[in-house]
Amino acid sequence: MSIWMAIGVTALGCYAVKLVGLLVPAGALEKPLVRRLAALLPVALLAALTAQQTFGDGHALVLDARAAGVAAAAVVLVLRAPFLLVVAAAVVVTAGVRAMGG
Repeated sequence: MSIWMAIGVTALGCYAVKLVGLLVPAGALEKPLVRRLAALLPVALLAALTAQQTFGDGHALVLDARAAGVAAAAVVLVLRAPFLLVVAAAVVVTAGVRAMGG
């Protein structure tokens, strides 16, 4: 399969998913369960992406400076710090661990 065929199939698939979303009746979207899932799904997907990018490396589990940065961010988050401070703590700890480790 050529690269352009893969791009075309992907584009058609994205369009089909968008079309199916537009065809869902408005009444189905007003149900409390659907509203709750719609609110929680982006958080779950972002958490999964963060975990995969932090701890995954192909087929192996990796614990390196990134894990220390995420742990530091979690601690600062529990202390209810502003978001920029959470990101800054993660960056500083990750850079510090990398500097100490080589």
